[in-house]
Amino acid sequence: MDPKALVGTIDEKKCLDFLSTMVRHKSHSETEGERDLARFMTREMEAIGLQSELQPFDNGQRFNAIGRLKGAGGGKSLLFNGHLDTNPVTEGWTVDPWGGLVDDRFIYGIGVSNMKAGDAAYFCAVKTLLEAGVKLKGDVILTYVVGELQGGVGTLAAIRGGVKADYFINSEPSDLTAVTMHAAALSFVIELTGDTRHLSKREDSVDAIAAACDIIPRINAMTFSGAKSEVHRSINRGHVGVVRGALGRDLEEWRPPQVADFVRIRGSARYAPGQTQDGVLADLAAELVELEKRFPGLKAKLVPEMIEGRPLMPPFEVSPTSRIVTSINAAYEAVRGEKQPTGAITPTRFYGTDAGHLYHELGMEGIVCGPGGRYNTMPDERVDIADYLDMIRIYMLTILDICEVA
Repeated sequence: MDPKALVGTIDEKKCLDFLSTMVRHKSHSETEGERDLARFMTREMEAIGLQSELQPFDNGQRFNAIGRLKGAGGGKSLLFNGHLDTNPVTEGWTVDPWGGLVDDRFIYGIGVSNMKAGDAAYFCAVKTLLEAGVKLKGDVILTYVVGELQGGVGTLAAIRGGVKADYFINSEPSDLTAVTMHAAALSFVIELTGDTRHLSKREDSVDAIAAACDIIPRINAMTFSGAKSEVHRSINRGHVGVVRGALGRDLEEWRPPQVADFVRIRGSARYAPGQTQDGVLADLAAELVELEKRFPGLKAKLVPEMIEGRPLMPPFEVSPTSRIVTSINAAYEAVRGEKQPTGAITPTRFYGTDAGHLYHELGMEGIVCGPGGRYNTMPDERVDIADYLDMIRIYMLTILDICEVA
């Protein structure tokens, strides 16, 4: 069958129903609902003819769902990667976050953008190809992981369990753009210790809050040393997200007439392939040395914030001329009749994704490209129906190109 005719065979209603069913699974991270959805995906992959397994990790407390469509041989293999776990429901929803509601433009639900629409899209792409009788030369591997929200522990477990391929597609929400580079994510803590006085003698104090007000915009404006190009530098970003200041390390708040002598800042840094955690920390430390000069008597301490059991999400990069990139570019153009936006694209370039682990651990070439994004992680989270269905078509054409018809 002609590939362009083949993408016209998708059953749109069934594809939307499948995504709605995924949304109705309450798969909050590290809950029984997360495990239930992994079991569901394993059964669904087995039902369409894939070799499927429930892969336990974390002492059997969590599960990935892994499926493999074995090819006839002679083609390249393609791995799809996405996570099943979702963030908690926030305030402000006007629709049932677990209802999987579909109207004339959107499908709604917690996690539908991040990232069940991407998960469902590659399942439906493979299912449609199988229903059309297509046989492939190369293998297609579907990985439905958990723990991306804890630094990618599920994908690392899948990798260490032997999952790999020639190329990968990570279907994190990118609004269908082809993201060829994104940053690493590093969290840090800065402690500022001043010297308190009563407000009547404020001139003799070292005000930790004033120092924090000085350093925060400088951190937020930072880029880091060692960037290989201006494109790499463009995915650098410092950010302060938490500030607490008061008296003493216990942050006593009942004495506002005194100058605050302690501030704790928590922030995050994003940096590019080729840059290092040590380099970023050195750049931050240099800023703190200058802060101490501007506030004589201030003591500034910087430490990376490493949460036990949560790995650092490394950066990701692929050449725009890689076969996987040119393949998905061609598929996008065939489906939408226009060039696919490609590169270190905002806001996805500032994400951390499991693509970083596949790139760092296995050296795989891949792409980040998925439906959703513009309505991501917000009340009434939703995905454009047209984007979801087009993503299925694009994935189908990419599979046919990379894996080849037997």
